Amino acid sequence: MSITLRISTLVFAALLQQGAAVEPGWTSLFNGKDFTDWKVSGNVDTFKVVDGALVANGPLAHAFYDGAFKNHAFRNFELKVDVMAKHNSNGGVYVLTEFQPTGFPAKGFEIQVNNTYASDPVKTGSLYHVTDVAEALPKDDEWFTEHIIVKGDTITINVNGKETVKWTQPADWNGGREGPGRRITGPGTIALQGHDPNSTVYYKNIRIKPLD
Repeated sequence: MSITLRISTLVFAALLQQGAAVEPGWTSLFNGKDFTDWKVSGNVDTFKVVDGALVANGPLAHAFYDGAFKNHAFRNFELKVDVMAKHNSNGGVYVLTEFQPTGFPAKGFEIQVNNTYASDPVKTGSLYHVTDVAEALPKDDEWFTEHIIVKGDTITINVNGKETVKWTQPADWNGGREGPGRRITGPGTIALQGHDPNSTVYYKNIRIKPLD
């Protein structure tokens, strides 16, 4: 790699971490400044914008993407979210979901964020209660990337470039232990989880690439 190309790559990576750029072909869903295009359910004060990130800390709440891009309805796509969790924190990224005013989203799937949250054995990179991961790859207080691919009836999850889940929905799938809403059907939006007052999770560089 030439010196010029290496410098350009490093500059691009730095801009991406600041929320100022996304990879070609991708669209940013969060401006890093305020709640434009996002709608919070539950305790609205759980989410704050701090240093370019949506930070979740407080009673149960979820921030749903509610913007104009694809009318916030995504069916086949790749999604990347940069995440950092404090010690003993729980969070998550929902896909194929829809806004509801209270409670945990009944529709769609949760991609788990939990490196060291003691009371839940389901760790980061799980397709929650569909295909669970027992050991987290990331460490607390370090940024990592969850890369989620939904294509057809298959959901693939990568954490920092390593595949943790590749699950294809069986023809007779009924939603499993999470109920009938945990099925791949039509399109849905993206949501970020604020789990509880003792958990602090940071989400930034939320970007998507439609595949249809």
